[in-house]
Amino acid sequence: MAQLTAGIHHLEHHERPDYLNELSTLQHNHQQLAGLQGALVNNIATVLRLVLAIALLAAIHPLLVLLPLAGVPSLVINVYVVRNGHRVEDRVAAPRRLVLRIFQMATTRDAAKEIRLYGIADELVACTDEARREIHDLEDAATIRAAVLGALGWFIVGLGFVAAMAVVAREAAAGRATPGDVVLALTLAGSINYGVSGLASTTGWFLTNLKTGRRLAWLEDFAAEAAERATPVQAAPVPSVLRDGIRFEGVSFRYPGTEAEVLPGVDLFLPAGSTVAIVGDNGAGKTTLVKLLCRFYDPTEGRITVDGADLRQFDVAAWRERQSGCFQDFARLELLAREVVGVGDVVRVEDEVAVSAALERAHAADVSGTLPGGLSAQLGRSFDRGVEPSTGQWQKLALGRAMMRDEPLLLVLDEPTASLDAATEHALFERYAGAAARTASRSGAITILVSHRFSTVRMADLIVVVDGGRVSEIGRHEQLVANGGAYAELYGLQARAYR
Repeated sequence: MAQLTAGIHHLEHHERPDYLNELSTLQHNHQQLAGLQGALVNNIATVLRLVLAIALLAAIHPLLVLLPLAGVPSLVINVYVVRNGHRVEDRVAAPRRLVLRIFQMATTRDAAKEIRLYGIADELVACTDEARREIHDLEDAATIRAAVLGALGWFIVGLGFVAAMAVVAREAAAGRATPGDVVLALTLAGSINYGVSGLASTTGWFLTNLKTGRRLAWLEDFAAEAAERATPVQAAPVPSVLRDGIRFEGVSFRYPGTEAEVLPGVDLFLPAGSTVAIVGDNGAGKTTLVKLLCRFYDPTEGRITVDGADLRQFDVAAWRERQSGCFQDFARLELLAREVVGVGDVVRVEDEVAVSAALERAHAADVSGTLPGGLSAQLGRSFDRGVEPSTGQWQKLALGRAMMRDEPLLLVLDEPTASLDAATEHALFERYAGAAARTASRSGAITILVSHRFSTVRMADLIVVVDGGRVSEIGRHEQLVANGGAYAELYGLQARAYR
C-alpha cells in the first residue's frame, strides 16, 4: 500500500477524503486478504459435503432433501449482515481517521508544545471521545441488528430440523425406516445444519475478504490511472540543456474538490539561465506555481512548455531527475545525517565526499561539526542515541539535500529559509544566485527563489510579483522600483520595517 501511494506522481490523492478513507480502511483490514483463498476452498468443501449428505437423506425419504432450504434464510441474513457491516465500515472510516490523527498529534513531538501551552489536551480528548462514540454507536447498532437477525435465521433452521425429524419418526413408526436409518438421518441432519452454518459463516468471511480485495483493486486502479495520465501520448525527451526557457500559457488551476481558481489564466515566461524570484503575500499562489512546475499537479487549463515542449509530454520521473528543491515544509527525515542529505541524489547516498560538497554549496557545512558523530549521527530522539537538530539545522540539512544534484535544469527554493531573518535570507539567496549563474552558463538552468519578503530578492534576474493568483508585475528590481507600483510600495514598507 505504501509503495502504491508513494508511487503516484501527483499529490492530489493526499487531499481527497474518499481516497484517504479507502486507504485507512484497507490498512485497518489488510490482514483479511490472506484469507480469501481459504474462504473459497472452505465453501467448496462445505458444498460438496452438503451434496453428499442430501443424497444419503434422499434415500431415506425424498422430503428430506428440502432440509437445506431451512438454512437459506440464515445464509441470506448473513450476507445482509456482512454487507451492512461494510456500509458501517465506510461510514466510520472518517471518524476513525480523526481518532488516529488526534492520537498522533497527542503522542508525537510536533504538536506537543502547543498542546501544553494552550491546555488543549482535554479538548482533544473530548473530540476523540465524540468520534469514538459515533463509531461505537454505528457499530453497536450493526451488532444488535446482526444478533437479532441471526437468531431469526437459527430459529428457522431449528424448525427445519424438527420437521425433518418428524418425517423420519413417522417413517420409523410406519415400519418404512430402520433404527439405523433414524440414527443416520439424525447424524446427517445435524451435519447439514452444521454445514449450512459453516457455509453462512465462510460466505460472510469470503464477502469480507472480497470487499477488502476490491479496496486494494481500487487503490491499484487509482495508481494505474495516475500512471496512465502521467504517461505522455506523444513523448518528448527532457532537454539536456535549456535553450529558450519555461512558459506558462493561459494556465489556470483549481485544487481537486474545489471550485475556486487559485491561478486564473497565468501567462509567464522564465528565460533559460535566469534566477527568478517569485514574491507575494502568503496565499498569493507562489507555491502553486512551483507545484505545477514540479508536476505535483497539472494545470486545469492551459499548458506549461519547456523549450516549446508541453511539460506533460515528458516522462515525470525523467523530468524530476533534472530538478532539485527545498520547500518551506521540508521533510525531517530521521535517518543518519549523511543519508538525510544524500537522498537528494539517492545513487550517492553513502558518498560522504558528495554529501560534504552539497552541504558546502548550501553554506551548511557547519552542521556536521555540531552533531555528535558528525555525518554518522542518527537524527531524531525517538531512536537510541539519536540527536535532535534545531529547526535551523534541519533547514540547513534540507538545503544540503537540495544541492546534492550538481546541475539540475530547475532548482526550486520555496521559502526554505522562512524561519531566518530577512538579512540572513538575503545573504543566502545572493550566494545561491551566484552559484546558479555559474551553473546556468553551462546548462541554461533556471533557479526559482520563492519568498514573501520583497527586500531579500533584489539580486534576481527577474522578479515576478504574484497577487491573488495573478502576475501583477514582472521585471528587475530596479525597474519595478522605478515603476512605483505595488512592488515598490511593498518593498519600501518592508525595507523600513527591517531598519
